[in-house]
Order: sequence, then structure tokens, then C-alpha cells
Amino acid sequence: MSVHELMAVLPEPQELRARCRAVALLNTIVSAPGGPSHTFVADWRPGVDLAGMDNGSGDQYDIVFGPDGVFLYGFDHESDASPWREDERAHWPGLLDGLPESLAEFAQAPEFQFDGFFDATVCAWYEAGSGGWRCGPVELAEGETDGADWLFDILTGSDPAQAFIDFAEEYYERPVDRGAVEAVLKGAPLDRRMVAALSATASFDAVAARAHAVGWAVADG
Repeated sequence: MSVHELMAVLPEPQELRARCRAVALLNTIVSAPGGPSHTFVADWRPGVDLAGMDNGSGDQYDIVFGPDGVFLYGFDHESDASPWREDERAHWPGLLDGLPESLAEFAQAPEFQFDGFFDATVCAWYEAGSGGWRCGPVELAEGETDGADWLFDILTGSDPAQAFIDFAEEYYERPVDRGAVEAVLKGAPLDRRMVAALSATASFDAVAARAHAVGWAVADG
């Protein structure tokens, strides 16, 4: 899968934002030190939310949700499209071509720069009112990759609960309760039973504080 195939399976912005928020909360509950980090920051900037992933091994993505649309990028440090393929870093041809002016500022955001350069191997965007995902005229030869085939798989599958379970069980090497995962993905208020079903060691109070920070309802008791 390249960015072109990724666009066909990315959810609409509202659904994508909901999945990102749920995955971040789930990751807060099941995570362990040194594991991948899925995050969601409400009001990262006024009226703008930010979802992200950092796997701790040099790969990451960020997704910006704002009134002008959605800007998504990923960085697969081993992909053929890595800017580091050149002695002087350079984006893969076409990567940002066509990026609307209304979203272009996010490619220059200081938070997304590494040593003064926007490290990205895959980019896509959904401008408000455009009716669909778009990307630049990127071309990859057979066998070449940009990271789109795996960076966003938790967010794009037809069965998001199973996608998260597969990810969590692989990394943390323990069973993950499907019912609790489904409840979070459906936006159910967080309660002690759900947290206990997902982790025997997670502090409910700590998880509840994180849930409140992203605007998630928490059940009393």
C-alpha cells in the first residue's frame, strides 16, 4: 500500500478523529514503559486537535484536525521515501505538491521538524468542503514503500477493535479484552470495569484524568 491506496481506506475526518481519540485512550490503559505511544491532544492549538503515534524506533505519524480540514503525515525511517536517502535531505518527489494553502502551515509546524526539516515519507490531507482525501502526485516503483502500508493500520481497518487488539497483544504479549476495546471505540463512558478488563495494573484515577483531558466521559464510581 502506498499513500494512493491509503486514501481509499482512510475514514472520513469525524470518524478518523474518533478512532484516534479512542486508540490514544486505549493505549494509555494497556501501555507499558518503552512501548509505542498513541496520543491525542485536544486544543493543541485553538480549535485544533492533534493525534500522534511514536513507536520509539524512529517511526511516527501526526494527524492535525482543524476547521480548515485534516493534515496527515507519517515517517517510516526505513522506507524508500525517507528524506535521509539523500546526503542533503529532500522529500520524495511530489510529496507536498498540491497541499492547500489553508493546511500548508502544518508542514512547517516546529513540532514536526527534526533538525530544521519536516521529516515525512507519506502525506495526505482532507480540505474542508473538498469531499475527499488528497495527496501529491507521488510515484513509487514496484517494491518501493513510503510507510503507508503499516503506519496507519490501526486507524484504517474494517474491524478497528481487532486491529487494536492485534497491535496490543503483539507488543505487550498478553490477551486484550475485546469487549472493553469495543466499548471504548464506541465512545462509552469510561468506568472501572473497562479499565480493569484491559489492564490489571493501570490506575483508574490516572486513566480517568487522561480521559478527562481529551474530553472523554467518565462514569462515577
